[in-house]
Order: sequence, then C-alpha cells, then structure tokens
Amino acid sequence: MWQEDEKKKKRLSPADALKKIQHYCAYQERSHREVKNKLFEYGLFESEVDEITAKLIAEGFLNEERFARAFAGGKFRIKKWGRLKIERELEILGVSKRNINTGLKEIDEDDYRKMLHNLLQKKSAQIADKNAFRLKDKLARYAITKGYEPSLVWDTLKSNS
Repeated sequence: MWQEDEKKKKRLSPADALKKIQHYCAYQERSHREVKNKLFEYGLFESEVDEITAKLIAEGFLNEERFARAFAGGKFRIKKWGRLKIERELEILGVSKRNINTGLKEIDEDDYRKMLHNLLQKKSAQIADKNAFRLKDKLARYAITKGYEPSLVWDTLKSNS
C-alpha cells in the first residue's frame, strides 16, 4: 500500500519546486525548517533543497528574523500566548536564539501585562469556584499553561486581590 502512495507522488523538478515554494512563502511567513520539509516532500535531494533555500533567502522570500517577529506578534495578539510558550514553539520550529529574542521584542511590556490581566479577569468570570485559594490556583494554572511567567502571574493575581 505504501508503495502505491509513493508512486502517486511524482518528484518535482527543482524549477517547478522553486515556483511552488515561492508561492508557499509569499502566502505567509515560514520558518526555514517548514520550507525545507516542504521541499523534501516535493521529492528533492538535499543539495537541491539547500540551493533553493539559499535562493529564497537571497530573493527575500525567506527571512527567519521576519518570521520570528510575525510569529511572536501574531500568537500574542491572536491566541494570547505568553512569552514562554512562544519561545518554546519557535525553538521547536528551529529558529535561532537570536531571532527568538528579536521576535519577542515585538511584544510591548505594557500590552503584555494588560493582556495577562484581561485574560485572568475573563477566566475568573468563567470559574464558579467561590473558594479564593482554589480560584487563584485555577487562574494561575491557566495563565501558566498559556505561557506566561509564573512569577508575573502570581504578582498579577496578588495585586488584583
């Protein structure tokens, strides 16, 4: 059965793969790892993948710093993720530490604290527990799993008491 699947997937020529991957990169920012994986899916050899990746970087289709900035800003604004979760996800995507730090600078400190405060308020309204200790514990766990720093979460909870 797996042999049939491989027969159905035909190998793209490097020129066709370049055109296709340019559209892929133009649609949204991509990490180097995502692009390389996609090129390997097209049936290209490692030397061809490296050559196309270099061409994409030279032509501005692929920029890891730009990707890190877009990813960090988007995940913060849209999914309301904290810095720790964003950093972890960028590491998983193979982004360099320098670019991760650059991406995290997209998040304004005041906006970050306001987002955490609003997130905790909204979640607090959804929790029916009247016990103050359990409520704070549930709120803290929620915010920490969203990637906010535990010390900041607890400081925010204490200041809102």
